[in-house]
Amino acid sequence: MSSDRRDESDAPVDKFTAPVLTAATRKRLGRELRALYDPVLDEPLDSRLAELMQQLEVDRGEQP
Repeated sequence: MSSDRRDESDAPVDKFTAPVLTAATRKRLGRELRALYDPVLDEPLDSRLAELMQQLEVDRGEQP
């Protein structure tokens, strides 16, 4: 059985059709994301990644 209705992902997104989050929803979402990701910030950085980041800083310092 086919449907004449287009898939919503095919619809163009503009300021009239784009979903809007209320300020309260954005605030709650921000709190929940911080609660989820804050513990990750306390984890130690992988030693190899730390080395690469240090090398990047050194390389940037040598650039004019």
